[in-house]
Amino acid sequence: MARITIAGVEIDYELIGEPGAPAIALTPGGRFPKDISGLPQLAAALAAGGRRVLLWDRPNCGASDICFDADSESALQGRTLAALIRALELGPTTLAAGSGGSRVSLIAASTDPEAISHMVLWWISGGTIGLIQLAYYYCCEMAIAASKGGMEAVAASPGWAVQIARNPKNREIILAQDPATFIRTMERWAEFYFPSKISPVPGMTPDDFARLRMPTLIYRSGMSDLSHTRRTSEWVHELMAQSKLVEPPWSDTEWNRRSGTPAIFEGWPALAPAILEFTGT
Repeated sequence: MARITIAGVEIDYELIGEPGAPAIALTPGGRFPKDISGLPQLAAALAAGGRRVLLWDRPNCGASDICFDADSESALQGRTLAALIRALELGPTTLAAGSGGSRVSLIAASTDPEAISHMVLWWISGGTIGLIQLAYYYCCEMAIAASKGGMEAVAASPGWAVQIARNPKNREIILAQDPATFIRTMERWAEFYFPSKISPVPGMTPDDFARLRMPTLIYRSGMSDLSHTRRTSEWVHELMAQSKLVEPPWSDTEWNRRSGTPAIFEGWPALAPAILEFTGT
């Protein structure tokens, strides 16, 4: 494991595979850490296929620092990923990501398109119900905790338990926040998830999508998945000139079956052969 400071935020990361090999940055969703089951296994398969794989804890995830100084959490994470790739001198890098990681990767690619060689995206979060869920889970619960018990209540929330256990400094970062300011930040971050009639992905405008000219493989979401709707994946494909829309290597019920379990990402290693083939072109 290693740490690097990006724009004042300490980021925990790991590089797997031979130095100088074509790079792939893997990004999960939620606030899950880089070692959640399924992600290291996917990284190992990609490294065995001749790639240099970046596993990283986004700001507010795993052992990286918590940070509330941003217009939105996803924008913070996207800018950090783009800067991390540059700081580590990985060269043109593939972004491979699912769920919230897809949103972060799209923002990163629109921030610095020249740093990105390919993208592979699946479980792209979207749809009215899916986005409202995100606003509540990431922002509303925290604001309510602050309103009832101040920052001590926020620090005691189960949502920050992993981050504090892996990086004790994170508790002090939370406690240093002014509750009223923190609540306003959560309100602003919640607004970020409001559904848009012009874009399928929060933080991305049609002009942002138009800047993305790199080859992109998009896995179509399941019909039963209300967190990452099928229409969202199809709409992203329509906005990206160099994208290819394909069916995933799992059933329609994959998200509903795994969501809320420790195995949420354990199907992801099945993507390795297609990622290797696509990025080898």
